[in-house]
Parts: sequence; structure tokens; C-alpha cells
Amino acid sequence: MPHNYAIEIISSDEDEGFIAVVPELPGCSAFGETEEEALREVKVAVSLWLEAAREEGRVIPEPAGRERLRDILAGKGAASGS
Repeated sequence: MPHNYAIEIISSDEDEGFIAVVPELPGCSAFGETEEEALREVKVAVSLWLEAAREEGRVIPEPAGRERLRDILAGKGAASGS
């Protein structure tokens, strides 16, 4: 099942790889030696995060990734996430 959450992939010299973060899902992140691996791993992490949230009765935020991108492209917001 595809999810529409924004994913940020950051190079980590310290870890010698890449960290993928889903800002809308607190604590949801993954590591990979390549950007592609980090992306694959974070997709698994999103599924697990959502499954755990459902089981625990936590609120699951609506994905805002597309709306945020639309605002950025329209010049309404900074890409840095402010």
C-alpha cells in the first residue's frame, strides 16, 4: 500500500551512508549505505510505524507532502521545512 508522506534523505559522513527521515511520523527513520537502500528501508519503517500506531490507537497524521511541495513550488514556503 503506497503512502504519501514526504521523505528526506540526508548524507551522513559520520555513519558513512544515508539517513532517510519521515518528518510527519515522529521517530520514523532508516539508514542505508546508498540513497536507494535508505529509501527502501524507510518505506518498510513507514509501514511498521503505521501498523504500530493502529495497534496502539495512536493518531496517524494525514500526509501533507504533496501540499507542502505545492507550497514550496509556488514560493509560499522554504524547502528547509520552516
